[in-house]
Amino acid sequence: MNPQPPASTCFRHPDRPTGLACTRCGRSACPECLRPASVGQHCVECVRQGQADVRPVRTVAGAPASQRPAPYLTYALIALNVVVFAITASQAHSVAANQRSTLFYDWVLAPPAVADGQWVRVLGSGFLHYGPVHLLVNMFALYILGRDCEMVLGRLRFAAVYLASLLGGSAAVMWLAQDSATAGASGAIYGLFGAMTVILLRLRQSPTQMLVLIVINLIISVSLPGISLWGHLGGLAAGTLAAAGILFLPQWLTTKSPQGARTTGWVAVGGVIVVSVLLIVAAAASLSA
Repeated sequence: MNPQPPASTCFRHPDRPTGLACTRCGRSACPECLRPASVGQHCVECVRQGQADVRPVRTVAGAPASQRPAPYLTYALIALNVVVFAITASQAHSVAANQRSTLFYDWVLAPPAVADGQWVRVLGSGFLHYGPVHLLVNMFALYILGRDCEMVLGRLRFAAVYLASLLGGSAAVMWLAQDSATAGASGAIYGLFGAMTVILLRLRQSPTQMLVLIVINLIISVSLPGISLWGHLGGLAAGTLAAAGILFLPQWLTTKSPQGARTTGWVAVGGVIVVSVLLIVAAAASLSA
C-alpha cells in the first residue's frame, strides 16, 4: 500500500495544512492568506505586488488624480484674505475705509518703504483690499479660477504658482510703479488667469474664453483710475511662465520619466520665484541708493 503524500501547508503559515493555492503564483495558501480575484484567488503577496505594479493616475501636471479633490488651499486663501480684511476693518472702525487701519498701513506695497527694509509688504500687500467690493470681486475670481487650477496642478504646485504670481506682481510694481501704494490679490489672480490659459492649451482645449477675459480685465485696469496695471501684468507674466514650466517644459526638454518631469516643473517654478525675488531686491537697492 503506497503511503499518502504529505498535505500541503500555507506558505505563510507552515503549521496550517491546506488544499488551496494562489492561481497566480501557484503557492499553497490558507483561506486567511487568499483574496478573491477576477479569475480564481490570489495570495496576499501577489495582491500587494499587483497593486505596486499599477501606476497611479495623475493629471497632466503630475498631481495625483482623484474623483474631485476638494480645493482646500483655495478655500484657505479666501479665508485668509477675509480674515485680514476683517482685521483692517476692525482697526479702522470702518468697512468702507479699512485702508485707514494700522495693518493696512504696515502691509501696503509702497516701494520706498520696502527699500527701507519693510519686506513684509511684498507678500502682505497681496492679502489687503480697498473696501468690500474690491475684496468680493477678487475672492469670486479666486474661487472660480483657484478650484480648477488646484485640481489640475495639485495643492503644492498651485501654491507655488500662486506665490510666483504674487511675487511677480510685486516685482513689477517695485520697478514700474514706485510712487504707488498697491494692495490686493489681483496680481496673484491674474497669474491664475495665465495658468488657466496654459492648462487649457495643455489639455488641447480652446483658450479663447480665457483670453477674452484677460483682455477685458486688462482694459478695465487701464480705464479705471487707482488700479495697478503693472501689478496685474507682472502677476500675469509670472503665473503664465510658472504654469508653462510645469506643463510644457518637460515636453520641450523631452523628459520621459515621470519623476524627471516633476523635477523639471519644480525647477521652472522655483526659477520664476527666484527671478521675481531678485528683481524686488534689485529695485529696492536702486531706490535706496
